[in-house]
Amino acid sequence: MTARTVENSWTMMGGTARACLVVDDPAPGSGGPDSPEHALDRARDLGARLEQRWSRFVVDSDLARLTGALGAPTVVAAETITLLDAMRDGWRETDHGFDPTLLPAVVAEGYGRSTLDPSRSTVLPESARARADLDAMRIDGLTVTVPSGTALDPGGIGKGLAADLIALDLLAAGVRGCLIDVGGDLRVAGQAPDGIAWRIAVEDPFAPPAVRTTIRLLDGGIATSSQRKRRWMSASGSERHHLIDPATARSAVTSIQTVTVIASTAARAEVLTKPGFLRPVADYLAWIPTRGAAALLIDADGAEHTTSNWSDYA
Repeated sequence: MTARTVENSWTMMGGTARACLVVDDPAPGSGGPDSPEHALDRARDLGARLEQRWSRFVVDSDLARLTGALGAPTVVAAETITLLDAMRDGWRETDHGFDPTLLPAVVAEGYGRSTLDPSRSTVLPESARARADLDAMRIDGLTVTVPSGTALDPGGIGKGLAADLIALDLLAAGVRGCLIDVGGDLRVAGQAPDGIAWRIAVEDPFAPPAVRTTIRLLDGGIATSSQRKRRWMSASGSERHHLIDPATARSAVTSIQTVTVIASTAARAEVLTKPGFLRPVADYLAWIPTRGAAALLIDADGAEHTTSNWSDYA
């Protein structure tokens, strides 16, 4: 049976999601459970379920209920346990440079409403404080207890993990290969359209949608974090962005404009971008390969800074 490529995009998690699938080519119009159309519907449906469970703008999402529980045990979905484990692992691996407990600081900086639908806002209890201790989180099966005052933000890791979970679900359902892009966090797996490698464009942050470079990836994730997107003016009239420095609980002050990381999964790639805005460039570039990843940093002058292994993906 021959294969072909099908693509589609939809709105998801505050941006655009895209699926590129390599699928067996069934009889035209078959429309059965193995059809390309069914695979695309499957990707969209899973994405919608994950957003409903994780979004900070959905008042009854799992993460919103955990925040509102004020320390009481809360039953959540299995996918949410996967997210919480990934959050804690990333927090530990980066020595808290990636910190998903900074939601109160994000809201205080002025990013409390959805960029797609301003009528949707983040609701936090008065006890919510930034920089909580994730080692104090308790998980027992599907029951989770977080200390009162802890507010978890899915942010980029939610997008990356969603891409991972959708990709793995589609492979299990029988697609030959897929590229899943959720708001710029990508996961590729399985057969590429050309049968060799997935080719992924990295956008020029100064002239989007122009391409700065293109990488080749057989299987894994790639994520780009940028301080040039999701910017706003604070009440005091100063410009802010959504990348929060855990040390100050304010928008990070750095010349680095974008950090792109290639890792084993999109969730890990997203986690590993965050220290790129916080650490000295040389230290960060030396550290990333020790994590089994590669990185590209672009600074305010447009200069590129890459890890020694970045060229492996050129």
